[in-house]
Amino acid sequence: MLTAVLFWLFGVSAVVFGFLVFRLDSMARVTFALLASFVFVACEVLLLGLSYLGVVIVLMMVMEMVIMAVFMIMYMMNPAGLMPMAMYHNKPGAMSVSLGTFVVLATGTFLVDWPESRGSRPSDTTKALGESLMGPQMLTMMVLGLVLFATIVATVVLATHRGRYDRFGDDLRARPDDPVPGGVRR
Repeated sequence: MLTAVLFWLFGVSAVVFGFLVFRLDSMARVTFALLASFVFVACEVLLLGLSYLGVVIVLMMVMEMVIMAVFMIMYMMNPAGLMPMAMYHNKPGAMSVSLGTFVVLATGTFLVDWPESRGSRPSDTTKALGESLMGPQMLTMMVLGLVLFATIVATVVLATHRGRYDRFGDDLRARPDDPVPGGVRR
C-alpha cells in the first residue's frame, strides 16, 4: 500500500514540476523545477528496485542542473537568471504538443501488454545492469568517471589562487590586512 501511494505521489510530483518548467518565468526557477521533476522520476526508478540506476539519475541530474545554474549566474545579462522571460515561442503550440505527447505515452502504458519476466533474477543486479549497459567497457567507464571527478576538483583548486588560509593564517584566527578589499567581514 505504501509503495503504491509513493508511486502515485512521485509520479504526480514529477508531472507537476515538469509542467512548471513551462509555466515559470525565469531560467533559475525553471532549472530547479526541472531538477525536482528528474529527482521524482529517479524516486520512481528507486521504487522499481533499480537502486544503482536511481542513484545515478539523481547524481547526474543534480550535478547537471547545478552547473547550469552556476553558468546562468555567471554569464546571463540579468541577475542570476531571475528576471522574467519567456523560454519558448508559440506557447499554445508548445503546450499542446507536450500535453498530447504526455497523453499518448500515458495511454500507451495502460494499453501495451507488458512482457513477462523470464529466467531467474541475477544475484548482483547492479553488476548485471552495468554489464548490460556498458558491456566490456565497464571498467573503462568507472575509471573515466574517477578521472573526470578528479579533473573537476583539480580545476577548482587551481582556479582559486587564494583561499581562507591566505587571508586568516593557518589557525584562522589572524586578521591581517586583506590585499583584496571587500571581504565578508569588512
